Amino acid sequence: MKNDYDFSGYATKNNLRCMDGRIILKDAFKENDGKTVPLVWNHRYSEPSNVLGHALLENREDGVYAYCKFNDTESGQNAKSLVEHGDITSLSIFANHLKHQGANVLHGSIREVSLVLAGANPGAFIDSVIKHGEESEEEAVIFTGEELSIFHADESTKKEHKEDKTVDEKKPKEKPESEETVKDVFDTLTEKQKTVVYAIIGQALSEEAKDGEDDDEEESKGGKKEMKHNLFENDEAPENVLTHSDMNGIIELAKTKGVGSLQDAIRIFAEDNNKLVHGIDEIETLFPDYKDVRPGAPELITRDEDWVKFVMQKVHKSPISRIRTRQADVSDDKLRGYGYEKGKKKKDSPNIKLLKRTTDPQTVYRKDALQRDDIIDITDFNVVDYMYGIMRRNLNEEIASAIMIGDGREDGDEAKISEEHIRSIWNDDELYTIHTDVDIESAKKELQGTNTGANFGENYIYAEAIITAALYAREKYKGSGSLDFYCTPHLLNVMLLARDLNGRRIYDSKTDLAAALNVGNIYTVEQFEGKERTDKEQKKHKLLGLFVNLSDYQVGSAKGGEITKFEDFDIDFNQYKYLIETRISGALTRTSSAIALEEKVGE
Repeated sequence: MKNDYDFSGYATKNNLRCMDGRIILKDAFKENDGKTVPLVWNHRYSEPSNVLGHALLENREDGVYAYCKFNDTESGQNAKSLVEHGDITSLSIFANHLKHQGANVLHGSIREVSLVLAGANPGAFIDSVIKHGEESEEEAVIFTGEELSIFHADESTKKEHKEDKTVDEKKPKEKPESEETVKDVFDTLTEKQKTVVYAIIGQALSEEAKDGEDDDEEESKGGKKEMKHNLFENDEAPENVLTHSDMNGIIELAKTKGVGSLQDAIRIFAEDNNKLVHGIDEIETLFPDYKDVRPGAPELITRDEDWVKFVMQKVHKSPISRIRTRQADVSDDKLRGYGYEKGKKKKDSPNIKLLKRTTDPQTVYRKDALQRDDIIDITDFNVVDYMYGIMRRNLNEEIASAIMIGDGREDGDEAKISEEHIRSIWNDDELYTIHTDVDIESAKKELQGTNTGANFGENYIYAEAIITAALYAREKYKGSGSLDFYCTPHLLNVMLLARDLNGRRIYDSKTDLAAALNVGNIYTVEQFEGKERTDKEQKKHKLLGLFVNLSDYQVGSAKGGEITKFEDFDIDFNQYKYLIETRISGALTRTSSAIALEEKVGE
């Protein structure tokens, strides 16, 4: 076809910045090299009469070049005449499957080449068409403003085009006045005059589309088509148009001290001149709808809850909600056997001390409500099940916290879970929980008195102090089975980061640390962070961790007191109310069966 074309020209040029900031890179349309696409009038490919011929595409170093041939239809030959006389001088392409990397257009597929009227702005522009749907990709109309080269059917010219394609890009010689084309005359206009012509052409095209619809209806009725408007009698100023002088004004404004950016300059220019700087009012209404990254119910943001699962699994569960524990204290040194001397009275042993504690149940609940209208309108997921799931998580965490450290509410708060009903391990009496303070200073002195201890870091000293305090406290431990250690994430990290003189970690893993502490497992509890208690002597202690075998802690619930869901409907307010509750008691059932590791506050 290169030897038999009517005209040629660049369909796109590389490294040309478009008005929206995008740049078409080299080989962006490489896959179109050697392919033939339709030649269309002004991208109006919806009607066959607007197809003027075809274009052979050639990918070059500086862009995509098109060799165009008109067909023998009336519209094709009419377009050929317009091109030959210089009335139409520009090409534009329609492309889709555009791929971007930032502002750069990396790849796309040219679907058609169009003859178009020259645009008001020099250089390139991309008129994007945004499509909706998961499978759609961006499409665009791309205009470069390059002029066409016309092929005259003599062999010498054909040979010249074949041997040197760069001749297509040479500027045409000046013509005498008698041979001037419409374009030659148009180029003599001032920028202001050109702007008016652009507005007239745009309005004509708009009216043409509108009249086309009316004409179809009139022709069906046997009527005649008439021109309804004289464009040159419309003296209203064109709206939504930015001239070259406007653009120069915006650029100069952007350079002004204090403006800051081109975006600010455009905004200020629009306010001062009452001109629209965007091609479409409220263009954001054309943006595609937002889509969930994770479809379905909203993702929950929670605190660390793994420990809650272990607490609920490991406590001893009983169908008895009214708990009573009784112990006889036979640890008194005076409770011993005596030697007997003949003739003397035998001594009575001291009384054995009996210990008794009772714990009654308390109802713990979580309540919420949903409007029936909202339940019906939310169709993406089951909002009732979603609500119940959240309520159950909240209730489990509340019960686990009450077992370990209490609910944290002040005495007198009507929502408080009473320590008389669910006795927290941390706040329990010394008879049941051994409270041990970590003495950092003593550990530091002890280590600095050795040959190597003086050079160990703070983390090592802290870790050793905790292990020392924990192991010494184990001497008083009377509970059953193997202990687990529940502590803050920070405390665990401090101990794992302890290093020796050579910079090597003392404990390579949580398993090594558990072995040093003589515990089965270590569980981190985010909710322990920053917790403090005041003892009977009004001294404050900061919680570091708890050592306990939770099988020594009994949770009792009589029949009917298990975790139960309730639902009710309020007719007056068209509202569903939801309740999840349990009635339980909880307490350590063995003396000295837990160790609370603490640090004194303010000393």
